[in-house]
Amino acid sequence: MKLKDIGEISLIKGFAKTMRLDSSVVKGSGDDAAVIKWTRDKYLLMTCDMVIEGVHFKLPGASPFDIGWKAMARNISDIAAMGGLPRYALVSVAIDAEKSVLFARELVKGMIAAASRFKVNIVGGDMSRSKKLMIDISLTGEVEKPNVVLRSGAKAGDLILVTGAIGGSGKGRHLNFIPRVKEAREIVTRFKLNSMIDISDGLVMDLWRILDQSRVGATLYQNAIPLSKDAGPFKEAISEGEDFELLFTMSIGEARRFFRTYLGKMKTPVTLIGEITKKKDGYELVNGEGKVEKLGPKGYVHF
Repeated sequence: MKLKDIGEISLIKGFAKTMRLDSSVVKGSGDDAAVIKWTRDKYLLMTCDMVIEGVHFKLPGASPFDIGWKAMARNISDIAAMGGLPRYALVSVAIDAEKSVLFARELVKGMIAAASRFKVNIVGGDMSRSKKLMIDISLTGEVEKPNVVLRSGAKAGDLILVTGAIGGSGKGRHLNFIPRVKEAREIVTRFKLNSMIDISDGLVMDLWRILDQSRVGATLYQNAIPLSKDAGPFKEAISEGEDFELLFTMSIGEARRFFRTYLGKMKTPVTLIGEITKKKDGYELVNGEGKVEKLGPKGYVHF
């Protein structure tokens, strides 16, 4: 049996079951970041993410600065999805020795630019040679205990909201997006969220991850989902991934309070796109014609 026969999702779940964690771990595998007991008031957040030539970017095509930015920004986005602030990064790079020094300098400039914007300290790392460019970043963050948000807290009756717009990231936005740290902090410090994730593998897939962890269902409304100006056909837009927007749920009461008292103060749009239902009701989309379609874990997976 090959890895592609099992699939990425099942493989990760299988590995996670074999990991024995001690009482210092609040949340291990299965979220945007691990949550670790740290101080009396805060949790430590830990995440890691890779970008690989031919998978996450193409050469020639993407600039080295943009590749470096994306490598750091996608990790920062994971910390944002937990409601936290990014702090310290370790960077590992595998690169072809035939690349120019200028290319390497621009790559690092991109990482430093993203790190500086979000006050991340790059504290070390590793380097190796490889025919294909690969960057692996491990990032820590912190979050106040009342403000941490997991994927597993969605409840039937919650409303589903999303920042920004969906689709068309492949036209360039996936290389220079701005992680939604500011937006996440604005919301989690003022309102109670029940679950949250950043959209890296597509709206449909990443909402399914919340449903799977929370053991609930959902109904999405096609006409409510905001599409970017670069988005292609609807079904493609909601499944292609790398939007790096925040997808979150909150109770009707909290959502009402959010829309009434704070939405107008935010520079980034936030849109109500659906509702959480009971697990037995399944995962559904009400399309533009009002017909109900079944949804599932469809989006970007590596195998």
